Order: sequence, then structure tokens, then C-alpha cells
Amino acid sequence: MTPAHGVTLAEIYAARKRIAGQVTRTPLVRSESLSSRFEAEVYLKLETQQPTGAFKLRGATNMIAALIERHGREALAQGVTTASTGNHGRAVAYAAGRLGVPATICLSTLVPANKVAAIEALGAEVRRVSRSQDEAFLEVERLVEEAGMTAIPPFDDPLIAAGQGTIGLELLEDRPELDRVIVGLSGGGLLGGIGAALKGIRPEIQVTGVSLSRGAAMWESLQAGRPVAVDEVESLADSLGGGIGLDNRCTFALVREVMDDHYAVSEKAIAHAMVDVLAHEKMLVEGAATVGLAALDEHRIDIRGQTVALILSGNGVDLETFDRARAM
Repeated sequence: MTPAHGVTLAEIYAARKRIAGQVTRTPLVRSESLSSRFEAEVYLKLETQQPTGAFKLRGATNMIAALIERHGREALAQGVTTASTGNHGRAVAYAAGRLGVPATICLSTLVPANKVAAIEALGAEVRRVSRSQDEAFLEVERLVEEAGMTAIPPFDDPLIAAGQGTIGLELLEDRPELDRVIVGLSGGGLLGGIGAALKGIRPEIQVTGVSLSRGAAMWESLQAGRPVAVDEVESLADSLGGGIGLDNRCTFALVREVMDDHYAVSEKAIAHAMVDVLAHEKMLVEGAATVGLAALDEHRIDIRGQTVALILSGNGVDLETFDRARAM
């Protein structure tokens, strides 16, 4: 029986077949420094090595490919669309280009020119709307209703979550002895998808979520027992911000089912983790990619003797943001 959230192990295996050749099977590398520090076997899943620099490519590719598979390429003849200033927008642009589908990315006029150019370089049309990202989302709705385009949501769809869940399959293939996976928690597509894969194969694996200490929409919603709105706050881990949608139909139920425990981390802990990863792992990554390490440090989580994977989810950080982290 298919669960209400629609994400099954079978769908995750189907997603892996669809995205093969379009998405990188990323390495899982042992961290000597973290393994020594925490007296554990600590591994880093390098989603930073995706062509677009982040895990979002998996979900976007799976959804577009599945729509072509199920409805034919002509169903997407008018193109796909989304509103995103970061990893998801780049993922949709890249995936659509590889699969031969037109893409329109809606952005506010406040989005920096370099981000606009990066998306355009992937072959997508950029539509700049007003000075608000909310207006950009309204433009997506208009393009769906009036132009017949298909929206590719950033997280709240079973096909998106199943695509992200392919990370879980790779983790278990590389390290079947895993005891715990620590994942950043925002809209829930990444944690939910990985959790569904892990629990579907080895239910005893612990899935740990990490959110911001303020503005954590999914965690606040889980505490309330229903999706709630929260005020978005500025953060070094900016891609963990934003709401989950009051009409959330997939990821709220999915995260509630698969997440075993949760930690909230401070900006100071995220800053320390960003600098730590550069100093010891020689990788410059975004704040959201380091929250697993931030949680281990700030909450002194006891993982001694365990085999643990941290998801380095993306590398979308500019030097100005990193300098802020280093100053903190």
C-alpha cells in the first residue's frame, strides 16, 4: 500500500534508474580529522560534486524525466518553470536542458546579476518579476495557468523526494554498516527522501535532522502537529530557511515518519563548522552543508564507535558569506 506521502522504496529505485547518466554518483569519503575527534567512523557524502554544486539536481532530474516517461515529451512542450534564487533554480535549468525541455526560472529583480547569468548559461530563460520573490512565485502560477507550463517544486512532491532519496541508496551501497546519517532539515525533501531509502532497507539506521535555531519551519510544524508559518531569518545556512507550505502534501508526513531525532544549531556553530570544513577537509561549502558537523560540536552528540555519514549538501557559498563566518 502506497503511503499518503507517496514516497516508497520502489519509487526511489525507479528514480535512480531515471537519473542515471544525468546526475553524478557522488563519493562518500572518510574524514580522518572528524573520525579522530569524535572517536567514530565519520564519512562525508559529497553532493558538492554534482554538476550544479548541490543535491537538488537529483530531484529536479527525476521529476522532469518521470513526467516525460509518464505523459510523453509533448506534455512538457510548453516548458517547466520554478522560482528559486539558488540551488533549485540551477538544478531545474540544468536538468531541463539535458532532457531537452524548455525552462523558465522566475526571479525577483533583487537577485544579483551573477546568479541570473549562471542560470541563463544553463540554457534557461530568466523572467525577472518585481522586487519580491513572492511575486516570482505568483509568476510561476501564472505561467502554469496561462501558458501551460509545468511547475517543478523545490521539495514538496514525491518525485522530488524520491530523487533526493537516491543518496540513501548510494550511502548503503558504499557503507552498509552505517549506524546514523545526519542531514540538514529545511523543506524535508532531502531528509525525507534519504530517510525513506534507509528505513526501507535497514530500519534500525538512525536519521538525525538538523535545523536552524530560529526560523525552522519544518521543526516548528512537527512540534505543532501541522504545517505552520514561521518568520524567515537571515542565516549563514540560508538554504535551510523558508516555509514548508501550509498545504504541504508530502514532506511533512514523510519527515514525521522517518526522522528519529532532531537538533537546532546556532549561527556561531554553523560559522565554526564552515571554517572547520575548509581548514581540515579543504572544501569550501555552504552553511547548510555543515549543519551536521555543527550539531555534533554544539550538542556534543555521542557517536563514539558508530559509523556516521554527514551530507555535504552543496557548495553555493560566496566569499563574502564565508568571510562573515570566519569573522564570527
